[in-house]
Parts: sequence; structure tokens; C-alpha cells
Amino acid sequence: MKPHLELDRRKLIFSAAAATAAAPLAAAPALAEKKTAPPGAVLYDVPDDPTKEMGRGVHEDNGYGTRSQFETEVRVKADRPLDATSWTYTPLAATIGNLTPSGLHFERHHGGIPTIDPARHELYVHGLVDIAKKFTIAEIKSLPSVTRRCFIECSGNTLDEWSKPTGKNVQVTHGLLSTTEWTGVPFATLARHVGLQENAAWVLAEGADAAVMTRSIPIGKLMSDALIAYGQNGEALRPEQGYPLRLILPGFEGNTQIKWLRRLQVSDRPFMTHEETAAYTDLLKDGRAKLFTLEMDAKSVITFPSGEMMLPKPGHYLIKGFAWSGRGRVYAVDVSLDGGKTWAPARLDNVPEPMSTVRFSYPWHWDGKPAILQSRCIDEAGNVQPTRSELISVRGVNSVYHYNAIQSWAVASDGSVSNVHV
Repeated sequence: MKPHLELDRRKLIFSAAAATAAAPLAAAPALAEKKTAPPGAVLYDVPDDPTKEMGRGVHEDNGYGTRSQFETEVRVKADRPLDATSWTYTPLAATIGNLTPSGLHFERHHGGIPTIDPARHELYVHGLVDIAKKFTIAEIKSLPSVTRRCFIECSGNTLDEWSKPTGKNVQVTHGLLSTTEWTGVPFATLARHVGLQENAAWVLAEGADAAVMTRSIPIGKLMSDALIAYGQNGEALRPEQGYPLRLILPGFEGNTQIKWLRRLQVSDRPFMTHEETAAYTDLLKDGRAKLFTLEMDAKSVITFPSGEMMLPKPGHYLIKGFAWSGRGRVYAVDVSLDGGKTWAPARLDNVPEPMSTVRFSYPWHWDGKPAILQSRCIDEAGNVQPTRSELISVRGVNSVYHYNAIQSWAVASDGSVSNVHV
């Protein structure tokens, strides 16, 4: 009888498994109807009349707030084979004001996002100094701090636009750009603690990620406005933004602003690391490469209307966008409705700050005919954002980094908007 009992048990097991497997299929329509909250939000029932029901209680979020379940903006991930060496794009067209929320700040990683205990993390400053010293996070936070707003742009922002229009929308074409309010200790403060020697000219900044990211930074830049940052938009750095410490170099390319900062080595020359020789150099049309093109040039982009959007009908619209320059304040922004044949001044919607983005706007009555919208940035040093032909005549199309040509959005007669090159 035992074999029969075993057989009966197997039948029961298989029958239960089959019933379990069938259950999701039967419930599929119900599951499809169930909504889920977007990242950073919690799903709540929506009353027909909120004045007739008590709202939820204080502190139900356990002390750290959530965003509304009706807000859905997120970063989008680049199509890369390995997430640890990938990047995400900020949804520029969806952001409000001139600051990027910490949770929407673009990312670029070379060895994944490390998990670092701040109690065990130190910043070592050594090399051509009078006294080499290790600073704990607590010691750095005890020093006088500075808070300033500036953008960070990856030098690979808009990299796919060198040869042909590739990005479908502004999040992909220009989304490796974010503006944050950073808080930290000036490098100059740490320099006074260790004492720089007379021949100090460069500093190697090193991160504590798996890539052990390193870049050489001119000492003049570090002494003028560099921050050893631990704060971002009023709270601690996010892990993906370098928690517990990162280097902030206003106006310099993003790759130099080392995250998870653990070491600063002072030298009399650049270190010629992998990230400033084999990568992050500008290949010219004659095959030579320019090194240490660290400052980001004058640039702008229209975020509304932009790629993949649809204007419902002819009428009045407010063109909106961002402008920025790593060489100082934005001085002016011009807008063209005819592909650069004529230009008109746009309105600057916030007070320009050094190495920070500026919001601009321009009123437009669309008559329903095809149009090509462009913007160009002029900074306080007199640099004017170039056309594609002007940029390529100097740089060629062999490069990957520092693409700052004027962006063109074509508005078709049906109101659809697409990325074009003119």
C-alpha cells in the first residue's frame, strides 16, 4: 500500500501546484486593474469629496515625507549592458523651478554605488603639504561650511548628437544635467590645515567606489571655489551622489567632481590617470586629442515644446528652457522660431548665478505652420553657444565630450515635435 500512498501524495502535490499556477491566470484581470504608486510615493484611496472625509494622520510616513501619488517623473536609465557602469537622465522638461530634486539628479557610475559607513570613512590629504592629515566626517562637519548653487553636467551630455539627431526627447538629449544646492567645506580651508608647499600645482582626487575613480585637478580651481560637500538640497548627500563626501567643482565637467571622496594628493604635475588620457579627452578631427578641457561651455536647450511632445492646436504658448555656462553667469538667451534665421531675446526667469542654470521663457503664437525652435546662450565672458556647423568646423565629429551646439526642435503642422539637425 505504501507505493499507492506515495502516489496519492504526489497527485495532491501536483494538483496543488497546478491550482496555484492557475490562480494568477484567473486573477490577471483584477491584478491588471490594480494601480501601483510611482517611486517615492504611497498609494492612497481617493475620496469623491475630500471635505467629507478626514485625511490621514500626521507622521504616517514614519517621519520622512513622500511625494504625491499623482507625480510620476523619474530618471530614465541608459541602455547599457551593465548597470554598475551606466547612467540615468534627469527629466528636465518635468522639473519645476531651477533646482533639481535630489531624487531626480542624474547619475553616472563607473563601478556601481558603494555603501559607505560615514563613521568609518576618512578623507586623507597628503603629498606636497606640510602636514599630511586624515579628516573624519565629524571633523569636516565641524569646520565652517559654505552653501552654494551650481549645475553639474556630464561632459558626455548630448554625446549622441554629433553625427545625426538621435535622442527622441530632451531627457535623453540633455538630461545629464542637474542643478543642486550643495553644502560643504571649501578646499581652501583644508589647505590651511595641512599647508600647501610652494610647488603645489595639481591635486589627485580619488573616490572610494569599486572603480577607484581618480582625476587630476588644477590647484588654482580648488583654491578658488571647490567644496568638499556633504550636503545636498538641505540634507545629506544621496548615496548615488557620493555619500558621505564628494568634490564639487563649479563649472567643471561632472567626471572631475569625484564622489565618495577619500583622498586628495597634492603634486607639482597632473597624474595622467586613465580617466584623463584614455577617456575624457576631446578627440579632434585631425586625430589629436585635447587634454584637460575641464570647463563646460555655454549651452542651452528648450524644454517646452521639445521632442515627443504634441501641441494640441495653434495658439499661444510659452517656450521654456534652461541655459548655463561653466565660464560664469548666463548673460542672455536668444530664441529663434525659424531655425536660426532670426533671433529675439528671451526672458530670464531667475537671477543668474555663477556656474548655475538659468530658466528662460519666450511667448510664442503658433500659427499651425511648421517651425524650427532654437535657443542660444551668451555668458558673461562673451561666449556664444555655437551652431552645429560652427562647432563641427572646429571639432569635427570624432569626439564624444563637450557637445554644446544649438539644439533644434521641429514642430510639424500636426503639432508633433521632433529632434532635427539644421
